Amino acid sequence: MKKNKKKRFGRLLWKLIGYGIATVSLSIVFYGLTALFFSTPEEKRLLRENRMYRDMYRDLQEKEQLLGDVVEGLQEKDNEIYRGLFYTEAPAPEPLTAADVIADSDTLSDNFYLSYSASKSETAMKMASRVEDNFREIFETLSRRRDTIPPLTLPIGDMSYIRTGASVGMKVHPFMKVEMQHNGIDLIARQGEPVYAAAPGTVVSVEKSTGGLGNVVEISHGNGFISRYACLSDVSVSRGSRVAVGKKIGTVGISRGSFAPHLHYEVLSGGRVLDPVHYFFASVSPAEYANMLFMSVSTGQSMD
Repeated sequence: MKKNKKKRFGRLLWKLIGYGIATVSLSIVFYGLTALFFSTPEEKRLLRENRMYRDMYRDLQEKEQLLGDVVEGLQEKDNEIYRGLFYTEAPAPEPLTAADVIADSDTLSDNFYLSYSASKSETAMKMASRVEDNFREIFETLSRRRDTIPPLTLPIGDMSYIRTGASVGMKVHPFMKVEMQHNGIDLIARQGEPVYAAAPGTVVSVEKSTGGLGNVVEISHGNGFISRYACLSDVSVSRGSRVAVGKKIGTVGISRGSFAPHLHYEVLSGGRVLDPVHYFFASVSPAEYANMLFMSVSTGQSMD
């Protein structure tokens, strides 16, 4: 009797377990079918968003490819222009911090790194030496002549480093294609752009000519400091005029001896030619000054 009860209980227990398993299985299948053919409002919204994002992603990929092609084409045009004008490649957005070379590190040889590093180190050492020498000269000059301040501002408004051309030194002449001494800095500008006095002073010379450096204005700032503005189109001052810093003295032009519109700007002290790029720090940030210095050193051809 007891054995029969145990058997009946066992069969009942297995039936219950079987019913439970069947119920769970059916529930899973039902949920799967429901989820497959029916969606909740939240799921429908998420599906719509996913489809929208996929479409946006494809559009962005196409636009990125288009922009990449355009930028590549513009960079090549810039390189052609800069090679023709300055014998150098077009500048990177930040020439002193650009790390484009790192992207190709897997394909570059050790010799490339050695030559590249040597070239950059040589340029950096030249720049550092020139900066140190010029700052020492500035501090010594200021300590001796406390009543006079050299021309320390830019003669062109809204100037950026990318508009900096060749500075003082032996540079390739744009027409004769031989190295010649260049005694100023070329500041690339639009024809007719205003030119301003870099410091207060007196106009000591106004030369008008269509050849050479074209129209030239010289301003004396006292104690031997002179700023010289060449390749001007119009001249707004006359000899003997007193000018304040920022006073408009003329506009940018182009002469027969110039390659393109620009301002040829010089700074002299006691008749000695100085590098004007070292006298811009009152108008630019340290980073902008460093980039302007880099451009002026690396540009191999002048514009006049």
